[in-house]
Amino acid sequence: MLAIGDELLSGRTKDKNIAHLAEVMTLLGIDLKEVRIVGDEPHMIADTLNTLRRSYDLVFTSGGIGPTHDDITADAVAAAFGLPVIEHPDAVARLETYYAGRQMEFTPARRRMTRTPKGASLIDNSVSVAPGFRIDNVFVMAGVPGVFQAMLSSLLDVLPAGEPLKSRAVPCPFGEGDIGDALGAIAKQHPNVVIGSYPKFDGERYSTEIVIRSRDEAALDAAALAVGEMLETIARSRGD
Repeated sequence: MLAIGDELLSGRTKDKNIAHLAEVMTLLGIDLKEVRIVGDEPHMIADTLNTLRRSYDLVFTSGGIGPTHDDITADAVAAAFGLPVIEHPDAVARLETYYAGRQMEFTPARRRMTRTPKGASLIDNSVSVAPGFRIDNVFVMAGVPGVFQAMLSSLLDVLPAGEPLKSRAVPCPFGEGDIGDALGAIAKQHPNVVIGSYPKFDGERYSTEIVIRSRDEAALDAAALAVGEMLETIARSRGD
C-alpha cells in the first residue's frame, strides 16, 4: 500500500485506511506485505509507486485524487507508467449527471476528479460518485476513509482470493523476557506458522498475548499445543 499526503506525515490527519485495507486483505487471504507513506511530491509518489508495483502483485494507493491543486496523484501515477493524463469520458459523464441532478455547477475543480492516466479503468464510488481508477496492478483510491472503504468494497469481486489466514490468541501470564527464548525455539520448530508476542501491562504486572497465525489448520494446532506446553512448563518451574 502507498498512502499519500502531507497531512499524514505532519500528523494533522490520522490514517485509518491502512488498518482497513489490512483487515480486508486478511479476510480475502491476501498478504499485505508493505506500507509506505509519502507526501504530496510527484517524483516521490512516482518513484515509490514504481518500486512497489514491480515488487508486488497488487498495489493500493490512498489520497490525492480530489478537486484541489494539491491532488496530484493521477499525474504522479501517469508519470510512473509513462502515460498521458486524460479526462476519462466515463468519469466525466458520471460527474456531469451527478452535479446536474443536484443543480450544482460542474466547475473546473470538480472536473479535475475525472482525470486518469490514459487507458485506466474506473473504480466505483458509491458515496460521492467521483471514481478512483486502476492501471495495470495499481488501484488508486481516495483518502477520505468512508470513500476509500466504498471503493475497496467495489473491488472485492475482482480481487484474487487466497486461503484466509487463521489465527489463535493464547493468553500468557508472563512477560516477554520470561518466554522469549522458549517462544523463539517454538517458532523455529514450526516454520509453517507465524508467532507474534504482544506485551501488556496492567499497572502492576507484565503479561503477554501470543498470537499464532497460519493457513494450515494442523500446523496452527501443533504450534498452539507447543505454546501451551511451554507456558505450563514455566508455571511449574515457578511453583504456580
